[in-house]
Amino acid sequence: MAADTAPRNRRKPAEPVLEHFYTLKKAAERLGLNDPDDPEDKTGVDWLRRGVNRKDGTPFPHHRMANQLMFSDSDLAVIAEMQRNKVDGRSKPRRSRRRPNSTTRSVTTTH
Repeated sequence: MAADTAPRNRRKPAEPVLEHFYTLKKAAERLGLNDPDDPEDKTGVDWLRRGVNRKDGTPFPHHRMANQLMFSDSDLAVIAEMQRNKVDGRSKPRRSRRRPNSTTRSVTTTH
């Protein structure tokens, strides 16, 4: 096929869509990581900041605008999916609390 007879049904690139962006604090509230009524609660904000700055593994998706961390709706959806059913590295498996069976006790005999 010659270059001048190339098919003309090529798709146009997708138009950029402006999403809603959240500041660090609002993103933490949107994910339900801190109490929106307690202005001193920084748990979710710190967790998001550590996720953005992590060196090992995949950092959280984010944008930096005007020297602020910003998160779009799709960024928050990806973060939620990354953390879905993830076990905290500090947690340990539960210890079994079974008692030894009384019929399996060893009996010592003396001769």
